[in-house]
Amino acid sequence: MKTSTRVVVIGGGVVGCSVLYHLTKLGWSDVMLVERSDLTSGSTWHAAGGFHTLNGDTNMAALQGYTIRLYKELEEITGMSCGLHHVGGVTLADNQDRMDMLLAERAKHRYMGLETEIVGPDEIKKIAPVTNVDGVIGALYDPLDGHLDPSGTTHAYAKAARMGGAVIETHCMVRETNQRADGTWDVVTDKGTIHAEHVVNAGGLWAREVGAMAGVYFPLHPMEHQYLVTEDVPMIVEMMKDGIEHPHVMDPAGESYLRQEGNGLCIGFYEQPCRPWAVEGTSWDFGQDLLPDDFDKIEDSIEFAYKRFPDLERAGVKNVIHGPFTFAPDGNPLVGPVPGMRNYWSACAVMAGFSQGGGVGLMLAQWMVEGECERDTFAMDCARFGDWITPGYTRPKVIENYQKRFSVSYPNEELPAARPLRQTPMYDIFDQMGAVWGAQYGLEVPNYFAEGDEPRYETPSFRRSNAWEATKREVKAVREAVGINEVHNFGKYLVTGANARGWLDRIMAGRLPKPGRLSLTPMLSEKGRLIGDFTISCLSDEAFQLTASYGSQAYHMRWFEQHEADGVHVENISDRLNGFQIAGPKAREVLQDCTLSDISDMRFMDIRHLTVGMVDCLVQRVSYTGDLGFEIYCDPMAQRSLWQTLWDAGQAHGMKPFGMRAMMSLRLDKFFGSWQREFSPDYTPGETGMDRFINWSKEVDFIGKHAALAEREKGAERTLVAFEIDADDADVVAYEPIWHDGAVIGFCTSGGYSHHAGKSIAMGLIPTDVAEDGLAVEIEILGQMRAAIQISTPLFDADGARMRG
Repeated sequence: MKTSTRVVVIGGGVVGCSVLYHLTKLGWSDVMLVERSDLTSGSTWHAAGGFHTLNGDTNMAALQGYTIRLYKELEEITGMSCGLHHVGGVTLADNQDRMDMLLAERAKHRYMGLETEIVGPDEIKKIAPVTNVDGVIGALYDPLDGHLDPSGTTHAYAKAARMGGAVIETHCMVRETNQRADGTWDVVTDKGTIHAEHVVNAGGLWAREVGAMAGVYFPLHPMEHQYLVTEDVPMIVEMMKDGIEHPHVMDPAGESYLRQEGNGLCIGFYEQPCRPWAVEGTSWDFGQDLLPDDFDKIEDSIEFAYKRFPDLERAGVKNVIHGPFTFAPDGNPLVGPVPGMRNYWSACAVMAGFSQGGGVGLMLAQWMVEGECERDTFAMDCARFGDWITPGYTRPKVIENYQKRFSVSYPNEELPAARPLRQTPMYDIFDQMGAVWGAQYGLEVPNYFAEGDEPRYETPSFRRSNAWEATKREVKAVREAVGINEVHNFGKYLVTGANARGWLDRIMAGRLPKPGRLSLTPMLSEKGRLIGDFTISCLSDEAFQLTASYGSQAYHMRWFEQHEADGVHVENISDRLNGFQIAGPKAREVLQDCTLSDISDMRFMDIRHLTVGMVDCLVQRVSYTGDLGFEIYCDPMAQRSLWQTLWDAGQAHGMKPFGMRAMMSLRLDKFFGSWQREFSPDYTPGETGMDRFINWSKEVDFIGKHAALAEREKGAERTLVAFEIDADDADVVAYEPIWHDGAVIGFCTSGGYSHHAGKSIAMGLIPTDVAEDGLAVEIEILGQMRAAIQISTPLFDADGARMRG
């Protein structure tokens, strides 16, 4: 057995083999895969083998499209068959909410190059004749849907990898993974020890156990899953005589997926009375095994399926396949460099391996070989979960995700499982005030505050929800008086040391502030992509406080650790510092009433240490609302005291609490971008306007400088602009296509309703050469073309007099 290699991939399922192949494709030939049994052992061998492009995350959908297109390439490279059946598929909608979701997905597909279409009941019956369309109002048809041979496909990946120089060692069980002082790894197996620069955990059902060898917890859990294969179905037999194969049918109402298998049908279920598997851990003895048949838990699903697909009831059951596969808490894979580890990579929890495996392999290989991916991978980045996550949280979230696998995914929906988990000292106070809660990175966050007999639950919808009046009320309070909310959902970092300024000057692209001031700056990748949108506060010559997206803590800390330097100490203080934001025309008066210090001369972007009531605070003159405002940070132990001081003083000035729904409306008034919407690794500073915060004159060779300079010299091909839309009862969410002269020219990054201006607003990317004030376009919202006009003048405080005054 080979004892030294650049990469060891642990796990020989479809994902591990895909990672191995893509590493060779990108030029790393000294790579190796070890598998404790045979290739495909685990989840791969008993998979139903279906593939599709539909995914709520646009980048995940694009990667699924890549995966599906890759299979023909694999066949050409290896001469092996993947058993491809490109039969197409329909996803049914039996109510308006499901139809709205399909309309939204179809709109996204327009600019992604995916040729899907909306079809009606008559067309569904022609496309998928086994379907009873009673009660069905429409469907999304995708010609790329299909199925394949799981074993053949996995072995094709493996052969392609071998052709690129990779080595595969089967019947080789990993016992330990031990890291050396230089960051390389000793992978101890029952055949000997392999020394490797990198380790990739593609352990599938055993990913938890493999991770534990390195002291890593992976938030995933296996679930039992069952599908049936029928005897011959007469309708299918007749179709096959004409060489016609029946397409896939996804039926969300019945929590099922159906496809042809031979001359029969295969149907699988995501049943509500589902069961987690291997709660105490996956046995090393499990391999190409199945679980006992369990018809009781799918009894209701089968009864519904007989109504939707009557031919099923008349066909005998030929085979029952009941086996486990893994989910992460949100259903997406866990991919990328593991935070806090050196040279340890994850390729786990890929529950849809034959839809996503190729894209996962490509992204991870790019990450390892080139240092970053070609697109934003945060939806599957293992850094999207922090060190707060536990098996006790993971399991109920995985069960919830399994149960909602085919449910409508609403843009405003807050899923209830495993909540509340993390709460600030303000939780009970806000709860008593009527807070309607959301969750971010495991933390409870008020979305808005219900008053009187208003419900304490926001109805999930693609249209304007029952949070409308409460959000309008909170926006009005901020713009006309003063509003207050927590600053708990900011990521916060303390950077200290003799070399702190020099290090930040290299890590950040923008200008660093002087003591007592703050600045805004993008953080760039080596290729000049946006990987952070930061506020930097200079506390002293050797101490800086950074604030950014709360949900990106592990992502940002991983980057900081990858670029660590002597004389610099970086701490994540996100939950060690809390406080409040107050904003509105009365904000200064409220703060002045709470401190003995004179704040009349406190300028926009000043920071000061003030005693507010009894609490020592760091106060920043800045606000994401675009209004006169202050961020007031304190020790969480003193937060309730600070609250009482600010709240008592605020009553004379009309103070109201406000939540994230109002915040996201208020920021639209000023066209402020939002992380993971306008700003993400998919975009560059020049495209988004973040280049105005780059310090082009500084001599430091900051990360991403050369790429940013090249874009500046050439000019960005697309640009971020704002639109006013003639909307009805639904506003832009994200990724709606922008039409001009009958063609799609761009897409929306986010949008919503400006309650201050009484207008529906969207932000989006369009070609730079067509962007101009007054440009008339159409934006497709839920299948309807809505007239829109490009605007450049902010809807509030256009000259910044109130915000800066």
